[in-house]
Amino acid sequence: MMRPFGIAGVQMPVHYGHDNIPAMRARLAVLMERFPWTEMVLFSELCAFGASLAHAQSLPGPAEEAFQQMAAEHKVWLIPGSLYEQVGDKIYNTAPVIDPAGNVIRRYRKMFPFRPYEKGVVAGDEFCTFDVPDVGRFGLSICYDMWFPETTRTLTSMGAAVLLHPSLTNTVDRDVELSIARATAAMYQCFVFDVNGLGSGGYGQSTVVRPSGNVMYTASVTDELIPMHIHLDSARSGRALGLFGLGQQHKSFRDRLVDFSVYRPGHASEQYLASLGTLQVPGRSNMNEPIPRELTQPLTQPLTQPITRQGETA
Repeated sequence: MMRPFGIAGVQMPVHYGHDNIPAMRARLAVLMERFPWTEMVLFSELCAFGASLAHAQSLPGPAEEAFQQMAAEHKVWLIPGSLYEQVGDKIYNTAPVIDPAGNVIRRYRKMFPFRPYEKGVVAGDEFCTFDVPDVGRFGLSICYDMWFPETTRTLTSMGAAVLLHPSLTNTVDRDVELSIARATAAMYQCFVFDVNGLGSGGYGQSTVVRPSGNVMYTASVTDELIPMHIHLDSARSGRALGLFGLGQQHKSFRDRLVDFSVYRPGHASEQYLASLGTLQVPGRSNMNEPIPRELTQPLTQPLTQPITRQGETA
C-alpha cells in the first residue's frame, strides 16, 4: 500500500490585469503554517495575472521564478495555476509544475483554449504527466480541456491516478462543469482536483472528487484553503477490481475491438461538423436566427472510411 498524500487547493480572488502573486505567496504561507503536512498545492487557472494577455511573459521568467522560490521555501510540489506564456508572436495558456526543490519539471500548455472567447491564445499539443516518488502519477489539464474526454482518457491511459485541473469559470455553466468533474472521476477512476478562482477569476465552488465519483468536498464562493489527504491506492483498486466491484473501464478500453475511425481525416463526421459554421462569439443577429436547415436533416453520405477492428484492414 502506498502512503497517503496531502494536496491542497487554494481558492482565492483573482484580479484581472493585476499582479496577484504577492497574494498567492501570502495564502501559501498561511496554508503551510496551518497544514504543514501538505505536500502539493494547486492554484486556479491564470491566477497570477487573471486573463490578461498584456501580462504574457516568456518562460522561464519573473513570475515563474517567484513560484520556484515559493516551492523551495515550503518544500512543496507547486502548480501555481497557469499564466500566459509568450513564445515569439504566439501566446499559450501554460501551467508550470514545480518540485519541492524549486525546479520546473514540466510545463503544460492548454490544449483547448476557451474559444471563441479566449482570443489570441494558441493551443498546446503535448500531454503532461509527472511522478511523485513513492506516491504515484499525476496528470494536468486546464479548465476547458476537461470538456473533451479524450484529454482525460489519454492522461489516465498513461497512468495518471490524479487529475489536477485549475479552472477559471466565471460563467453560468459552472454547475455543468461540476457534473463533468464528477463524471470524469468515475469514468476514468481517478481523483479530480478542480480549483476555480473568485471574482474575475471564477465563481468558486472548487471541488475534489474520489475515483468512485463521490464528492469529497465542494467549496463555497468565498476565499478558501482546501487541504485533503488522499490514498492513490483507491484509484488503483478501482481500476483493477472495478468501480464498486463492477465496471473495469480501463481494461475494457485496453481490450477493445473497435478502431475509432471518427478521428481519421475524411470521416463522414466532417460533413456534419463543417455544417456547424464558424467558431465565433454569437452576436445578437445570429443568436436569433433559426437553426440552419442542413443541421436538421439526416446525413446523406455514407461513411467515407468503414469502421474496422484492430488487426483488420478496410
